Amino acid sequence: MSLAAEALTAPPQLRECPGCGLFHALPVLQPGRTAKCLRCPTTLLHTTTHPTEYSIALTVAALILLAVMCTTTLMSVQTSGISHSAGLFDGPAELVRRHMTALAAVVVFVTVAAPFSKLAGTLYVLLRMNEKEPPAHLRRAFALAEQLRPWSMIEVFVLGVFVAYTKLGDLVSITLDAGVYALLALTFVVIWADTALDRGAIWERLRSRVDPHLEASWQLHANKISCELCGLVTPLTEEEQRCPRCDSPLHQRKRDSIQRTWALVLAAAALYVPANYFPVLTVEHLGAGAPSTIVGGVQELMDTGMYPLAALVFFASIAVPMLKLVGLVIMLVAAKTGHSGWLRDRTRLYHIVRWIGRWSMIDIFMESLLGALVQFGNVVTIEPGIGAVAFCAVVILTIFAAETFDPRLMWDASRTGA
Repeated sequence: MSLAAEALTAPPQLRECPGCGLFHALPVLQPGRTAKCLRCPTTLLHTTTHPTEYSIALTVAALILLAVMCTTTLMSVQTSGISHSAGLFDGPAELVRRHMTALAAVVVFVTVAAPFSKLAGTLYVLLRMNEKEPPAHLRRAFALAEQLRPWSMIEVFVLGVFVAYTKLGDLVSITLDAGVYALLALTFVVIWADTALDRGAIWERLRSRVDPHLEASWQLHANKISCELCGLVTPLTEEEQRCPRCDSPLHQRKRDSIQRTWALVLAAAALYVPANYFPVLTVEHLGAGAPSTIVGGVQELMDTGMYPLAALVFFASIAVPMLKLVGLVIMLVAAKTGHSGWLRDRTRLYHIVRWIGRWSMIDIFMESLLGALVQFGNVVTIEPGIGAVAFCAVVILTIFAAETFDPRLMWDASRTGA
């Protein structure tokens, strides 16, 4: 094993399971090993076999591919002797032109701003973390990069481009440009880089110097509190605390978790009605056409025989939002009533709801790209509808709701009987 890899090997440490709240004294993990909670299916720590230079190379490659994707066109379409090309920013520009500025801002944020900030922040930390005395601000930089992970949606965007490409097949001639190939490569590299990054070991490298005797006493302290972001466990005190490693505010459980999650779920449920009632897309072909809702779009795909694509759109745009809302309500009720059955399954449901939420953005990305590409006057025109704004709000609110909910409350309530 290289010196860089040895430097990234995490020492023994105390960890609280973010899924059920059980504390574990973890031994030294060999590279490539994973520690899971003894009580629920939550992963506590994962180490990799890759040195720092490996992650640096992948992150640099991802930033280069992101720049190529942003500066080249994604697709070109032709019909009736007219051709149009669209790049990443043309879709949001079309949304702004149609007075959907908020929707355009969301698309730019999750496809450009969040991925770039996450990659650039991670690269900066990797380049400076092996200094003899890493600067204190690196901890905050890495914390911000980690907080952006749920909002970096390159993998979802590539599926939105695929859906747009398939839907255009019967309307116009399509050519894939350099931006699409850069996007495909970027998706692969981003997933690879995320898998190769040893976050736990990086946090250990960035932590401030602590007296080892004092740190050992923390392990024996009766009342402990863990950081929700970096996982560091410290003694619980009466005054308000901040994490000594990443400077995040510390709470035994996520602050006002139940109340905030209920508010977000109810707001998302209220917006789910207009999201499905109002049109998300209008296709006019040779002067004929009608607004289409999400359900109508799925039906149109089935009528044209595109059953796999119809299933993908149905799953991402109808099933997933409903699953998130129902799943969150089940967990909220369980945390309130103290029901002790199926605790492991409900914790697994939480992880599914948290992971799956971002994939509903497929429809938004598809509509943004179609609106920019297909503008051929009376021949064929595609316009995003107001329903897309409501649907995007549902997706954003449910992502926030999943991040706000604390699954440990379900385990706490089962022990106390609520």
